[in-house]
Amino acid sequence: MTPRNLLVAGVLTATFFASGGALASTLVLGGGAAKDCSIAAIDGRSDQRSVLTCTVALETETLSFRDRARTFVNRGVLQMRQRDFPTARADFDAASKIDPDLGEAWVNRGAAYVGEERYSDALGQIDKGLSLGVKDPEKAWFNRALANEGLGDLKSAYQDYSRAAELDPEWEAPKRELTRFTVKRP
Repeated sequence: MTPRNLLVAGVLTATFFASGGALASTLVLGGGAAKDCSIAAIDGRSDQRSVLTCTVALETETLSFRDRARTFVNRGVLQMRQRDFPTARADFDAASKIDPDLGEAWVNRGAAYVGEERYSDALGQIDKGLSLGVKDPEKAWFNRALANEGLGDLKSAYQDYSRAAELDPEWEAPKRELTRFTVKRP
């Protein structure tokens, strides 16, 4: 890896984790450990106790297929925040096996690939998730931007950051990334 690529990878990884919001958790209704797992993922937690809460829900609670898939997504999100990308991907895979149309599983698998600097793999997953529909598409577009930037496709990265900023004008992360770009008009 060249020094420039190393710098870009470092910036991308730092941006990915500093943004604190580019992961798409899902809401589980009802009560019990699955609900607590959902709240932990939505609240941005990353502690091992929250991961254990999700595991307890998956191992002991009777969950609908949707809530089971969503609990796998939420546990994967918590594991991604701990930078345990392979384990997180295994949870996103489990969620997709239960509910292949759960866009958050695809988008988060793509985010895990971004964290692993597997940018080409990330794009396919994120695009599939977007095509299925997700609750927070701006997070998917942000991660797509990171993947495109990692691949050196700065035009697409700029467009994706712009889309993320357009979808959530209050979110600072994509706006901050856009300030790094200089747009030259023909």
